[in-house]
Amino acid sequence: MKLFGKKQPTGCCCNGQCSPAPSQPQNTPTQKAGIKILGSGCAKCNQLEENTKQALSQLNLTESIDHVTDFSQIAAYGVMSTPALVVDGKVVAFGKVLRPEEIKTLIARERGING
Repeated sequence: MKLFGKKQPTGCCCNGQCSPAPSQPQNTPTQKAGIKILGSGCAKCNQLEENTKQALSQLNLTESIDHVTDFSQIAAYGVMSTPALVVDGKVVAFGKVLRPEEIKTLIARERGING
């Protein structure tokens, strides 16, 4: 046992005292593509979902909308105020009900399409 002397480097910032990082964070949203509404299912969340359907129709897009109601999944997106709109894994709006025209603009901007 060597009490004094130079410490051997371990390649870790804390000399091997930390645990290895998990390969994937536990609360990270796994599915990136698509459109999601984040919220508890209240009237405002449902209105945002309906307005999003109208916006998709105006853009001639036929895709489903996922409604995420699990608060741990919502928190994984970093959202603390609902309803929220997620386009292809990116939170584009939260805390208010957007009009279909606003949603159409956001989707077109995120996807690089002319709307």
